[in-house]
Amino acid sequence: MRLFLFILCFFVGVSLGAPKASSKPAPKTVSKPAPKNNVKQATQKTDAQIKEQKDALKKLESDLAKRRQELSILETEEKGVLNTISLLDQNLNQTRVYINELTKSENMLQNALVRLSTEIDSLDKKITERKAVMTKRVRTLYVKGRSSEAKVLMDLLTKEGNPERQAYWVRYVLSKDRDEVEYLQRLVIERNEKAEQEQSHLAELKNLQSKKAAEEKGLVSQMNGQEKMLKNLKQDQNMQRRALQEFEQNQKTMLALIKMLEARRKKEIEAAKKAEAERIAREKAAKDKAAKDKKKKKEEPKPQKVVTKPKVVVAATEGPRCKPMEGEIISNYGLQEHPVLHIMTRNLGVEIRGKRGGMVRAAAAGTVAMVAEIDGRGPSVIIEHPGGTYSVYGHMKSIRVKEGANVQNCQEIGEVGDIGSLNGIKLYFQVSEGTQTVDPLQWLNTK
Repeated sequence: MRLFLFILCFFVGVSLGAPKASSKPAPKTVSKPAPKNNVKQATQKTDAQIKEQKDALKKLESDLAKRRQELSILETEEKGVLNTISLLDQNLNQTRVYINELTKSENMLQNALVRLSTEIDSLDKKITERKAVMTKRVRTLYVKGRSSEAKVLMDLLTKEGNPERQAYWVRYVLSKDRDEVEYLQRLVIERNEKAEQEQSHLAELKNLQSKKAAEEKGLVSQMNGQEKMLKNLKQDQNMQRRALQEFEQNQKTMLALIKMLEARRKKEIEAAKKAEAERIAREKAAKDKAAKDKKKKKEEPKPQKVVTKPKVVVAATEGPRCKPMEGEIISNYGLQEHPVLHIMTRNLGVEIRGKRGGMVRAAAAGTVAMVAEIDGRGPSVIIEHPGGTYSVYGHMKSIRVKEGANVQNCQEIGEVGDIGSLNGIKLYFQVSEGTQTVDPLQWLNTK
């Protein structure tokens, strides 16, 4: 029993140390190659993934706090019935994303812990096997009596004595396996430290889980609050009047954006015309000078026709224009009954019922003129087509294109959502020729 205890102390790292006067260097042995680099790379990769996920959560928390502050200010000032509902909607969407990220972090940490536990179990098994081999060796030495040192060792291990001297003889007998054992010890210590680190992450994650539960509870409360506000809006005439004014203001904002883009386009065309005229004048002056220098009489070149080169807009590819998304038309162009206010309003575009994950496509080739969040329409994309036609895509959940990018007809530009929508997932689709809106459905059917 004493033999086992002292050997066990040696293996688990109890360093008693032999007296310096009698200390003898253990013979050097070649240890087994250690798969340390592979283990280190795996743990570093896990740590990097966890850090990246934590950074993503912090950013989401910051964005969520900002949106909730905006909502609080808006409610305090009692401004914008529809915009308040829209901001509530954005907050709900952001909360759902945050909860999903918390769940992703939880799964990542749990998978890392399972992998780490398996590695530690494997190492513990190896060390246990080495203990058994070395204990058997000591017993064999004593039984065979081939060494007086072995007998002395067994006497030391079975009788009361100086623990430092006993530890020294244990090391002496096991010296040729020492490097391997120390390697295994270091590896186990390293893995245990990593396990403690992961346990710390898991504790942190459990804290986030409690946050998640609170967020989920708050999400239900927010949804109920939004539903109550919509119900009051349908019943309260004052709220309806304010909402109608806001709706009309949002429409004006949309038209103002189109006017701004059209004015910018015309300005670019004029600048291009001026630049082309200057280029032609320079070329003519250069030719005149060359002719004069050579003293040759040549017929004056006929003035070239001015060719304007406005901002490049991709030419539409052959084929019919593309419906931006498949789905039921739930609101047509022109005078329509508002789905929430239940009063007649003038709709500048059409609304198409969508489903979660549905992709939005460019109706025709062109250049992305603007990517912005527009009041009443949420995250939106405006595409400029040849001839000064603009198409608008609102209530986007995610956007895959950037301002200035060229797009082809039917190219996917993002995913439909319900941000800024008062009646579920839908796409707002608007078309303007210059500054005048037209029926998008008729425009789609026109080549």
